[in-house]
Amino acid sequence: MTREQAERRGRRGERLAAWYLRAKGWHVLAQRVKTPRGEIDLVVRRGRTVAFVEVKWRKSAAELALALDAYRLRRVVAAAEAAAPRFVRPGDAIRIDAILLAPGRWPRHIANASLS
Repeated sequence: MTREQAERRGRRGERLAAWYLRAKGWHVLAQRVKTPRGEIDLVVRRGRTVAFVEVKWRKSAAELALALDAYRLRRVVAAAEAAAPRFVRPGDAIRIDAILLAPGRWPRHIANASLS
């Protein structure tokens, strides 16, 4: 797979994840937010909760088990810290979520993805 194909697949996964989150009552505030500390795939809000979402698309469900690791989560946390002033209001709860996608599977939404 070329870099361009991987980029296209990743963007498709982000669109599917945004659709899925909207169906669950989330409002998409931004997509592909770039910061000096990294990129955030989706920033979403539901009520007083703002979630910075990492989206992972893999060819198979078996590959999803390896898609999210502590290194990737640390990068999302760093980027979220840099972007938070743009999206978070006083009193809001902040969390890091992940959406894992594979063909033929329902999206798996991991709320409060932890570094452990």
